[in-house]
Amino acid sequence: MKRTLILASVALVALVATGFAVAHGIDGTKSANSVSGTFATGVPSQFKTRSCTTSDGKTLVATEGVYTGTAASTTAGNTDLTGPITLKARSLINSTDGVGVVSGTLRIDVASGGDTVAHFDTVYSAGQIAGLASGHAQDPHGKLLGNLSSAFNSSSTGGFSSGKLGGGTNGGAAVELGPGKCQPSQAVKETSEARGNVTAVSSTSITVAGLTCAVPAGLQSKLAGLTTTSRAEIHCSLVGGVNTLVKVEKK
Repeated sequence: MKRTLILASVALVALVATGFAVAHGIDGTKSANSVSGTFATGVPSQFKTRSCTTSDGKTLVATEGVYTGTAASTTAGNTDLTGPITLKARSLINSTDGVGVVSGTLRIDVASGGDTVAHFDTVYSAGQIAGLASGHAQDPHGKLLGNLSSAFNSSSTGGFSSGKLGGGTNGGAAVELGPGKCQPSQAVKETSEARGNVTAVSSTSITVAGLTCAVPAGLQSKLAGLTTTSRAEIHCSLVGGVNTLVKVEKK
């Protein structure tokens, strides 16, 4: 089988302006062709996130997710970068300063058979990533090496957009990851309680001793028998900026 080397318009340190470089593992290569493509995804599945606060007061947010979308080759006659794309990505972002790293694997299901597969490591800066993707084309003997850039939203409703493999990929910053302590972020939970006369009550809210709380559907049955002549004790928690009932007792 003919072996090929696919260079995706690489422009990195140690590469000359034409996009070619001397590297290990090219013995036996019979051709070298420039290719490029675009990609975008929807929101992630299997999404996980966690955060912590560093010893210097910065917030680190780590995410994992599986992103699916569509890739398209922008090189005439080449289909190695065209098809449904799946990226399994991990990010570690200093959300205080807007910098971090995003890495993972990508797979493009090529219609003519076989998958284009690559590992990527990128730098994140102000919503954009830029870095290197390395792997193989749909022919597993065809090596793939190229710049990768994209807009990236690390939230559960975000994803990759305006992505590029080779072909004018955008530049990025540099990030240094260092040692240090990182404490898990603690969510602040605001609670309130009141005991006294019920001054207003309905299926959606209750007021006791001046404290008014919204009543969730699951606790509406607990209000049975309460009137403005009753005395009660209520416990509430701030949910989405609204005081919400979590417990009620008739006194």
